[in-house]
Amino acid sequence: MNKTNSIVAFMATIVFVAILPAGAQQQPASLVLFNFDKGFDISSVITNDAKINLSKGGTLRIETGTKQKWPGITLKAPAGKQDLSKYEYITVDIKNIDTKPVTVFCRVDNPGADGSNNCVTDSITLSPNSEETVTVRLYPTKYQLSEPVELIGMRRAPAQQGKLDSSNVNQLLVFVTNPGTEHVFEIDNIGAGGQIKMMDTATFFPFIDELGQYIHKDWPGKTHSQEELIAHGKVEEKDLAANPGPPGRNKYGGWTAGPKLKATGFFDVQKYKGKWWLIDPQGRLFWSHGIDCVRNANATPITDREHYYHNLPKADSLFSTFYGRGSWAPHGYYKDHSPYRTYDFSQANFLRKYGPGWQQKFADITHRRLKSWGMNTIANWSQDSIYLMRRTPYVATISYSARKLEGSKGYWGKFYDVFDPSFRQALRRRLEREKDTSASNPWCIGYFVHNELSWGDETSLAAAALTSPHDQPAKKVFVEDLKAKYKSIDKLNNAWGTDNKTWDALLQSTQAPDKKKAHDDLTAFYTKIAETYFEIIREECKKVAPNQLYMGCRFAWVNDRAARAATKFCDIVSYNRYSYSVENHRLPDGIDMPVIIGEFHFGALDRGMFHTGLRKTANQQDRAEKYKSYVQGALRNPYIVGTHWFQYKDQATTGRGDGENYQIGFIDICDKPYPETIKACRQVGYTMYEYRLNAK
Repeated sequence: MNKTNSIVAFMATIVFVAILPAGAQQQPASLVLFNFDKGFDISSVITNDAKINLSKGGTLRIETGTKQKWPGITLKAPAGKQDLSKYEYITVDIKNIDTKPVTVFCRVDNPGADGSNNCVTDSITLSPNSEETVTVRLYPTKYQLSEPVELIGMRRAPAQQGKLDSSNVNQLLVFVTNPGTEHVFEIDNIGAGGQIKMMDTATFFPFIDELGQYIHKDWPGKTHSQEELIAHGKVEEKDLAANPGPPGRNKYGGWTAGPKLKATGFFDVQKYKGKWWLIDPQGRLFWSHGIDCVRNANATPITDREHYYHNLPKADSLFSTFYGRGSWAPHGYYKDHSPYRTYDFSQANFLRKYGPGWQQKFADITHRRLKSWGMNTIANWSQDSIYLMRRTPYVATISYSARKLEGSKGYWGKFYDVFDPSFRQALRRRLEREKDTSASNPWCIGYFVHNELSWGDETSLAAAALTSPHDQPAKKVFVEDLKAKYKSIDKLNNAWGTDNKTWDALLQSTQAPDKKKAHDDLTAFYTKIAETYFEIIREECKKVAPNQLYMGCRFAWVNDRAARAATKFCDIVSYNRYSYSVENHRLPDGIDMPVIIGEFHFGALDRGMFHTGLRKTANQQDRAEKYKSYVQGALRNPYIVGTHWFQYKDQATTGRGDGENYQIGFIDICDKPYPETIKACRQVGYTMYEYRLNAK
């Protein structure tokens, strides 16, 4: 195993014990917790459906079985506990020596840990014969306060205490979860690293400067004044002039140096030489290399936390126009404190940088940036005044609401009752707004309708219909289907093990049946719900915009039954996939049709933000490398026709309405591009057509 990846610069057989030189006054920069060189006592390792042995190279070899839900190992602190409160994280080097991918989890525990409480967990997915380092953060961020204080409205706050008491770590677990097959991997170099920065609570506030940045830290590229902000813009102008965009592209970003296929005047999909492609309006191969949330707005709530911010503008200030009101808050503090006041630091910085008319100047540089970066698509959640300029192809976002399926539940809310007339009617009204904009517009690739719906397991929506009130349309349809199949309530009772006296009693009941006994009927109706959902949307979209592609609902949590339904009616099936690779992503049953990635991202904590987003990286260079790896993996996947990064700008340092405050932008809150990520994006985007066509 490559030991240079470890945070530990030296190797010694130390087991959860820190031995410091005599007279040492400072916490070491890194601390060896476990390694497996000669002398390690293998009998101290607790196994769970796993076999272990020490390799000749000084690693611990783990072979996991399939009998348990979480097969793996536990390493106990020999002294009962270990104080790691001065460290940010624990790292473990892992090498997959198997011929199949494996996702390995690492969990750090306090006494009483149960997998959710009193512990922190992270994981990493390794390709066959590859090695990586998994990092488990002991604290959400690297900052701590001398006295605790509540910081509201942020998914991660600079002094937030996590679920772990890092002064009382008693064990570490390494495992796989719900395996369908056996795995073999090696671990080594388990250590603690990173330095927690302790700050004085008395001088902590305010902690956000006039530009929207964290006050108590400096970093490469931080903007300290309006003069610097303007100077950064001049440097970028030179960069854009030196990198005008990849050669061999037409106005849509299609590949003029490649083959010419049948042109329809609109975007289409076609399989060419064993791989799915988008085809641009001129008949050229097109792969959608795009970015979400291309817009200038980026407000953060300020209600109940005005003291967080240094020198918010007074009411008569030029910058007071960037105050606003918000109400969207499905999660977090502002869910119960809505509506709320907001301030938009991003827009204020655009005014500082571009001056009067900043909206148009920002829109112009955005199109130039995308082309220069090797991108060709303005993706979901973007601003229509920017994408309707017809300078960059785009996807349209169709969001609307209708009657909900009351028995359902989900992270973003209840599922829709697709049998209620409002489902089709509301969609039809929403699509009317596209008639003079995206419909029949050759720059519009197609439509995403809805986002990250909660599809549950393959019985959930049918069971939700039965637990809904008696007047729920979906419930009425389900009961009619059951009547048609069983004829009598007694036959249904015999099949399900229920005791409904009449069909009306079933309609009035809100009890879910035994899912095993009712499985066939529940899955059949689930399929009916899913297929009705996609069929209605396709019908209505094609009535208004027959030439645009229907690109699905952007699956986040989905079962195979719902995905199969999508394949029957979508032109492209969309997934939001927050992982480190989609190279091996497939539709169920080997279904052969195009797929697009609607969202993915990576973030780091080295540039003043408090949350990495859904997939963390060590620093900006690591983030850039993972971006390149992800997109090139998608290019090698014969089914994937595009990837859309979420999102264009970093989220506000103190969060949006639901508290998300992720470092996930191509540009920061001061409109400065992240150079490492831009370089990686160009490396991918300038050669992506040749790369995909020639990939084996």
